[in-house]
Amino acid sequence: MNKLKLDEFDPIIKETIKNELHRQETGLELIPSENFVSPAVLEALGSILTNKYSEGYPGKRYYGGCHFIDDAEQLAIDRAKKLFDAEHVNVQPLSGAPANIATYFALLEPGDTILGMDLSHGGHLTHGHPVTYIAKIFNFNRYKTDLHGLIDLEYLREEAHRTKPKLILVGYSAYSREIDYKKIKEIADEVGAMTMADIAHIAGLIAAGEMNNPVPIFDVVTTTTHKTLRGPRGGMIMCKEKFAKKIDKAVFPGFQGGPHENNIAAKAVAFKEALEPNFKEYAIQIKKNAKVLEKKFNEFGYKLMFGGTDNHLLLVDVTPKGLTGKQAEAALDKAGITLNKNMIPDDPRSPMDPSGIRLGTPAITTRGMKESEMEIVANLIEKVLTNHDDENVLETVKKEVKELTGRFPLYPELD
Repeated sequence: MNKLKLDEFDPIIKETIKNELHRQETGLELIPSENFVSPAVLEALGSILTNKYSEGYPGKRYYGGCHFIDDAEQLAIDRAKKLFDAEHVNVQPLSGAPANIATYFALLEPGDTILGMDLSHGGHLTHGHPVTYIAKIFNFNRYKTDLHGLIDLEYLREEAHRTKPKLILVGYSAYSREIDYKKIKEIADEVGAMTMADIAHIAGLIAAGEMNNPVPIFDVVTTTTHKTLRGPRGGMIMCKEKFAKKIDKAVFPGFQGGPHENNIAAKAVAFKEALEPNFKEYAIQIKKNAKVLEKKFNEFGYKLMFGGTDNHLLLVDVTPKGLTGKQAEAALDKAGITLNKNMIPDDPRSPMDPSGIRLGTPAITTRGMKESEMEIVANLIEKVLTNHDDENVLETVKKEVKELTGRFPLYPELD
């Protein structure tokens, strides 16, 4: 066995990690699907649990020596159940996309119809976009938002009665409003469809009681464990007890092999953190910070998709300012501000050069930034976007960003 530490054995990788740490610490992370995990989560993620194979589930493994592994995984399951009021939980999915795909295979037969949200209106690739392989197996139909930027429930009802889906899917990657799960469940009941919610982006806000919880209402709910939940990168499936066996068999052995138990232990740590009272304070602050950005972007004259935000993110059309989402992302990146270009509803531009940008507040809220800092952040973004081709301005903003982030240390114990 190699006994050398990383900086001794592979200094190139060590330096790469060091460089990424510096980027994270000195920049403003505004990608709404990203966050910063705690040192405790990092410790569990980098633990010796990575050494153990444990195909199967607690108490039902295909390998020996899994009794401590069982303890860790069962703890993650029990904490997730408590967080979301779930009847059954599977913590083995490696990320959100595998969780969604495993759910489709658990509940449906090839060729069955799924009614999901259109990608350009805030949905996700795995909700049936034609570029994905899963769209070749199941028949996806898509619903959109209305003229006011909200999910068009009447159109959804009409589509449900027209297409007779076996599954109605809600959830999003760029939609910024609350969802009325009870009304959507009523529509599903009208046509005899099962219900599935993908809460990957808003799981932390739901766990904290700051957004509607679909888990007690819907048949199946999938999520990632990072993003607003602030855990390690991974996935999870929650469902009614009557679907438990189908879900578990679809994940293993149907779709995945041995689970990553170091990751599952890190999920357990993150769930414990989310059960603490200060996590609710964190979720409340995420929303407050997003509202400040909403107010400032309205003042600057940008067009906010969906009319604003009820959660952690904003989708902003930047073309009225004379630039594209790609140009905005590139200019902000040079200035130390990270967000992503994003399509807007019925975007006339291409996915790689769209009309909008998507930004959110989970990561900067984790650092301790509040309303006053959001004013500064919004002003810095506006300065960059109105001077996106001026290298001197971008360099000046980068220095201001570094000064701001320096007041909110991220991982001082790793420096």
